[in-house]
Amino acid sequence: MAIYEVYSHPALLRYRTSICTKATLFLLLVLCLTYIPPLLVAYRSHGFWLKLSTYEEQPIVRFQYQVLLIAATSTNGDYVAWSTFQNFNNLQGSNLRIPSISAREEDQNQDGKLDQLNLKLALPLEPSEQIYSVQLILTFSYQLFRMSTFVMQSMAYIQHSSAIPGSQLFVSGDLKLQQRQPLKHRGLDTTYNVSVINGNSPFASAYDLTTIIGSYQERNISTVLSNPSPVWVLGRAARAPFAINAVIRYPVQIISYQPGFWEMIKFAWIQYVSILLIFLWVLERVKIFVFQNQVLPTVPVPLVKQHLS
Repeated sequence: MAIYEVYSHPALLRYRTSICTKATLFLLLVLCLTYIPPLLVAYRSHGFWLKLSTYEEQPIVRFQYQVLLIAATSTNGDYVAWSTFQNFNNLQGSNLRIPSISAREEDQNQDGKLDQLNLKLALPLEPSEQIYSVQLILTFSYQLFRMSTFVMQSMAYIQHSSAIPGSQLFVSGDLKLQQRQPLKHRGLDTTYNVSVINGNSPFASAYDLTTIIGSYQERNISTVLSNPSPVWVLGRAARAPFAINAVIRYPVQIISYQPGFWEMIKFAWIQYVSILLIFLWVLERVKIFVFQNQVLPTVPVPLVKQHLS
């Protein structure tokens, strides 16, 4: 009659010994070698604690309709200027030129967040005046919400000059976030929610571009107009205004931030366990070899299941 296997199960052996034996010391050594070295390997391989992380977010940007414009009309220091700040305009005297300006912000993908600003400015000039350079400051409200709530007043600085007088300046660029330090992972940060230009000051020093830009650049977090790609158009008619056309996009930003405690623990735990599994597998095979071959004396005791009738 043919014999075949109807059922199988592994046999379980227990290896017993007293406390003060070589087998006990060996087991303690194996436990230490199993759990401590993976921690040291993970820590010494750098990046065990996650100190900096990044995420993507499209900021909520709003043009604040604050403009400061200075345009050189000669190479000898003559200029014309205008701003949305009355105190600045009062200081200009005969250099003041009031332009016509239009601004339109668009939500191109209909996600509830504005994507770009289209600005058109026409600066009136005397027939004898020509424009050789332009310096323009536009201010924005800039907000982030995904991790911490970050709110600031920011700006875009547009500048271009040419040895040949022009009739139009076209600029197209991205309003990008610049970080010297990461954001917090939660909370409210309004450190830089202050005006870029002090429009209430009656003093000319408050509107000096060197002062404004120098103070702005001291911020740890700011915005800059990236890749403006200026186009300087020549050939202005005698009584035609000088035109400035700007397209400023608000792209998705890669934001760096300081991870919180639980995110750090999660990242460290993943690294530790991935190395621990290797040590568990190797040292378990070592224990099986040592005890099955009685390298260290122990008493094997089979586990017998008792069935109650």
